Amino acid sequence: MLACGCCLADVFAGRIIGGQEVQPYSIKYQVSLQTENRDHYCGGTLVDEQWVVSAAHCWRPSYLMTVVLSEHSLIVTEGFEQVFNVSKIYVQNYNYRTYNNDIMLIKLSRPAQLNANVQPAKLPDDNTPSITGAVCTVSGWGVTQVYSYTLSPVLRAVDVREIPYCNWYYWGRITENMLCAGSIYGGKDSCQGDSGGPLVCNDYFEGIVSWGISCANPYYPGVYTKVRQYIKWITWIINNDSP
Repeated sequence: MLACGCCLADVFAGRIIGGQEVQPYSIKYQVSLQTENRDHYCGGTLVDEQWVVSAAHCWRPSYLMTVVLSEHSLIVTEGFEQVFNVSKIYVQNYNYRTYNNDIMLIKLSRPAQLNANVQPAKLPDDNTPSITGAVCTVSGWGVTQVYSYTLSPVLRAVDVREIPYCNWYYWGRITENMLCAGSIYGGKDSCQGDSGGPLVCNDYFEGIVSWGISCANPYYPGVYTKVRQYIKWITWIINNDSP
C-alpha cells in the first residue's frame, strides 16, 4: 500500500501511546465498538443522540457490531454502560488501499440516553477557527506500547499537536480528507485498537483515528480523517434518514 520500501506489517490501520487513564466518564462522547461477543475492536464518537461516527475500516456487518457508550473499563461492568445494536451503516466512497474517505456513520437501534456521562461531541462548522498547529486530544482503549497486542483495560487519552505539511512525511499520500497529529519528539500517538476514535481540538471533533506507519514515531505522525470535510454529509444523513 505504501511505497518507498515500507513493510506492510509496519502500516497500522487502527493505530494510546504516551497518555494516561482519564477520569471515568469525562470523555462523554467516546464510543467503544465491540464484537457480538463484547470484545472491543474500534473506537467511535457520538455526534447525535442516535448517531456515531467511526472509521470505515472498522466496518463489520451490523449484526456483528455492538456499540457501547458510558464505558470506562473493558473488563469490569460498572453499571453505567449503554449498549446498542446497530440499525444502519453509511460509508462515503471509502478506498481501502489509500484510506481515503475513512469514515463511517452508524445509526443506533434507539436513541442514547443523554446524561452526566453521555453527551455528543461538537462538530465544527464554517465559523470554527483553523486547527493549524493546535494541541488536540485523542482517546481510546488501544495498545499502550509499540508492537504490543494487549489493549488498555481502561480509557486513556494523550495530547498531540496538529502537524501541517504532513505530505512531506508520507510522500504525497495525505489527501485533502486527512490530517496529521503527533509529537515531533515521538512517544505520543494513537495505536492499534484506537481506530475510529475521536481527535478533539479546541473542544471540536476534528479527526477520526485512521492509519499511520508504526506508532509514536517522530518521523510518521498519526493520520486522521478530517471531519470538517464531511460535515454536510453527516448532517444531511442525520436530517434525512428514514426511520
